[in-house]
Amino acid sequence: MPLDKFVLILVIVIAAAGITVWVATMVAAVVQFPLGWFAVIPAMLVAYVVWRVIADRLGSAEDDRYDRMDK
Repeated sequence: MPLDKFVLILVIVIAAAGITVWVATMVAAVVQFPLGWFAVIPAMLVAYVVWRVIADRLGSAEDDRYDRMDK
């Protein structure tokens, strides 16, 4: 496995673990603070927008033309 792919996988795993801890902290705060949903709702909207952008970039047929180019 090339080193750049290994580092990419490592960064993604660390980021996913950090996001999981952050979400768990937000949920715990909501339980303690009744109006905490006002903090969670914008975070969920940002996560949804990021998810849609990534899905659009991965599914775009426009970007595939660079994969067929000779290096």
